[in-house]
Amino acid sequence: MCVRKFGLMVMLVFCMSCQLWAQDNAQPANNAGPVENRASVIIITESKIAQPQANATQKVDVVYQDDLARQTNPNRNLSELLKNTSGQFVNPLSRNDANWGSFGGLGPKYNVYLLDGLPIDAFADAMALDPWAFERVELYKGPAAVMYSNYLTMDFAGNEAPLAGITNFIIKDKIDAPATRVRIGQGSYKTTNAGFYHQDRKGNLNFLFGGGYERSDYTDYGTEDSWLHFIDDPAYQKTKLYLKGTYFIGRDDHKLSLFAHHTQHTGDAGRPNRDFDHNYDTVNLVYGNQINPHVNIQVKTGYRGYDRRWAEDNYPDLSLKEHDGVVQKIYPSDLTINLKHAENSVLTCGVDTQYATYKTYAEVDGTRTTGNDVTARMAGLYLQEKYILDQWVLRAGARRQYTKHDYDLISGATPGRDAQSWNKTILSGGVRFNAARWIALYGNAGNSYIVPSAKAVGGTLNAADFGVAGKNGQLPNPDLKPEKGLGSDVGLDLMPLDTLKIGVRGFFNQVDDVLVDNRVSDDPSQTKSINAGKARSQGVEVAVEHAPLDKLQWFANFTYTDTEVKNNLDPDQDGADISFVPNSIANVGFTAKLPFDITVSPYLNRVGRYYDSTSLSGRQKFGPYETVNIKIEKLLVKTADYALNASLDLNNVGDRKYIMPWQFQDPGFNMYAALDLRF
Repeated sequence: MCVRKFGLMVMLVFCMSCQLWAQDNAQPANNAGPVENRASVIIITESKIAQPQANATQKVDVVYQDDLARQTNPNRNLSELLKNTSGQFVNPLSRNDANWGSFGGLGPKYNVYLLDGLPIDAFADAMALDPWAFERVELYKGPAAVMYSNYLTMDFAGNEAPLAGITNFIIKDKIDAPATRVRIGQGSYKTTNAGFYHQDRKGNLNFLFGGGYERSDYTDYGTEDSWLHFIDDPAYQKTKLYLKGTYFIGRDDHKLSLFAHHTQHTGDAGRPNRDFDHNYDTVNLVYGNQINPHVNIQVKTGYRGYDRRWAEDNYPDLSLKEHDGVVQKIYPSDLTINLKHAENSVLTCGVDTQYATYKTYAEVDGTRTTGNDVTARMAGLYLQEKYILDQWVLRAGARRQYTKHDYDLISGATPGRDAQSWNKTILSGGVRFNAARWIALYGNAGNSYIVPSAKAVGGTLNAADFGVAGKNGQLPNPDLKPEKGLGSDVGLDLMPLDTLKIGVRGFFNQVDDVLVDNRVSDDPSQTKSINAGKARSQGVEVAVEHAPLDKLQWFANFTYTDTEVKNNLDPDQDGADISFVPNSIANVGFTAKLPFDITVSPYLNRVGRYYDSTSLSGRQKFGPYETVNIKIEKLLVKTADYALNASLDLNNVGDRKYIMPWQFQDPGFNMYAALDLRF
């Protein structure tokens, strides 16, 4: 209780001091704040071409680079930079582990991550990509447009579908002026960090490149006597390198771009034989051409490489047992044609494909044995019409999606069924009524279809490994069925003042034969994918953004979610909550520009109750808890040629060591200080 009070006191003191300062420095009411400047923002994810936000039937949140820079990122995960938006629960287990949160009352696999419109992995790529590469992030809430397919990842929670939304990370194409940025920093756990970024243009070629390096002794992030059992600091090193070049072919709307990113993440998990070496590669190649005022064509293709290798010991005997690994390669492609007609209306059609390979292995004394060896293919045809009639926006679309899995090996053996294929039609529609400049109403509905991933079917362990000491991982389940989802939302956007935005959105999602990852054992740490029957989630989110002054802006949002699993065949599942979905999330924060060139951005995040399993008898409860993170920045030197800035990140100010699933816990208070040079 003292920890909670301390965190709340910190937030209250900051709010009071900034309110007093704002009163003494009040500006005329016509001084535009950030909310007004972004009221008529242009978005691209909704139709794959630039469109006014008022022309989208879905609720869209746009997070800009300066918004990202004002937030702390204690676990170095992209999802943390979005945690202050409503409707989602962000829950990275550590700096070395993925986000196991939720979106729209469903698990993280129901929110597809995109990089410039091509899918990436919400789990692995969120740990790997460098946020300095992004210009902004567009978050689409509610049942997403049919123009985006599932993502054929087989790792973590498996295939990902845009039932609850889309998160699109967008990288700058056009460079306005040369710029360079260099940062060095030091933080808790002997963390050393350095990063660089440069952008420029030469004739028609616009380019940027950068990278970063971080090493840390890190700290114990497991609960007492957990299977993680650290006997030393879990040290790690992470290196990132990226570049993007865009060549404009005679004009700004005819271009060819290439983006490439590499991350190497090495270290250990706090014991002599728990080392790991993970490599992630991402490539996007995009061609776009506005052929005439009415017709636009885009061709996109890419590569995603995931090569993860880690050691397992014979815990509690710490001798080496084996090295395990996952090698996954995914090749997404997309061809889109947009036809503008009837003034502002847009007809979109296209085709997309994915090809993926997935292999798991165990290596003992240099001998490698393959566990799962799967090849997957997917192809989709889509068509969407968005018709704008005065104040009305009407959207309807359909996708025909084909998926095939070829199983060469499952759990080290040739399966009785060596291939499966699925065909599914996916529909999506929406309506928006822009009643006035300051008020709009909208509603959307759509469905989804997710086939079981190879990891869910084959696991990373054998069935006989259940409960065996030292066998940490996922158990196989060859009897899984595809899940079918239906999502809908309704909402209201208000802008009563040029500097004030208010949003209210209700959502309802239902999934049949829902695939969930249940914890079946703590020590060893084991999970198993199951079809948990029918699951539904419903809730409401309310968000407010206000910029009363040039030097002060604040936000607050609250999400309430009610979930239930219905399974008449298994009383232990019937009536349970969906895993990893809190019953409430609240976020509040502000940014204040104080005297002496100091900027302060405190954020409070409160998480309600949630569970790690749909088993009523075996699940564990987590939350509620709240944390306070604060970013403080000070401009040290500014000249015509360069600016030097100092920053301080204070994470988990109240030292709240809350428990997370699989016996993880937040390590508590930590800090990070940096010098940032821009010229």
